[in-house]
Amino acid sequence: MSSRRTFIRGASGAAAFSMLASGLTQADAVSTPLHDEEETFRLGLAGYTFAKFKLDPALDMIKKVDIHWLCIKDFHLPMKSSPEEIAAFHAKLKEIGVTGYGVGPIYMKTKVAIDEAFDYAKRVGVDLIVGIPEVADLPYVEQKVKEYNIRYAIHNHGPGDKVYPNAVTVNGHIKDLDPRVGMCFDIGHDMRYGNDPIADFAKYHKRIFDMHLKNVTSATGDGKTNELGRGVIDIPKLVKTLRKVKYSGVCALEYEKDMSDPLAGIAESVGYFRGVLDATRG
Repeated sequence: MSSRRTFIRGASGAAAFSMLASGLTQADAVSTPLHDEEETFRLGLAGYTFAKFKLDPALDMIKKVDIHWLCIKDFHLPMKSSPEEIAAFHAKLKEIGVTGYGVGPIYMKTKVAIDEAFDYAKRVGVDLIVGIPEVADLPYVEQKVKEYNIRYAIHNHGPGDKVYPNAVTVNGHIKDLDPRVGMCFDIGHDMRYGNDPIADFAKYHKRIFDMHLKNVTSATGDGKTNELGRGVIDIPKLVKTLRKVKYSGVCALEYEKDMSDPLAGIAESVGYFRGVLDATRG
């Protein structure tokens, strides 16, 4: 597996050098026709990646890396947005071929906050909320899921989160709830906890509605987000598992390194992931 990963990295680097030598940028390189549309899952971006950017420059970066799925953060589309503001937001996404498929993550400390989140998702027109609720409010979350027919995905946050650190703990809280209550599985945080995120994904995939795709520098609490092909998570093995279980959600790249200037890392990560798709297909 390590030899294959080295090959993919080397091939990606050689291609990038060739394109740069011919006057193309890295962003041009990853916007050439690619094949992630052939998979059951979709490659997207988590809105939190652009926490330090307003909507227009964020969309410019999304366009450059040829991504078409976005989980919407409320700093780009506030929860109290009017119908006109929501329509204008979607129009901007449509101009570059992007679909907002979900909202969040949203922290919900009260039932009122849960109400507001479901109302927001309905007005935005998505069927997925990525949320972090209080455990005591999970029956109420289940009630709202049934009322709105909107899926609710709990986000795990690694060793610093005492409630939802990994897939195992999230599943323990949701396993007896309505099947539309699931998780947004952050593979990096799961690895930082010391778990095997690929094994956890394989075990709980039926309750995983969304994935935060990333890599990390180490399988410890001190691990940091890294470019997708450079960390300790075996991405080729992850791709094989995604295909094996026929995952149909979004793999939303959440790039939390160099957040004031993330385009190069996003482009490298997107290019690496698509390179893995091509290298492992067939």
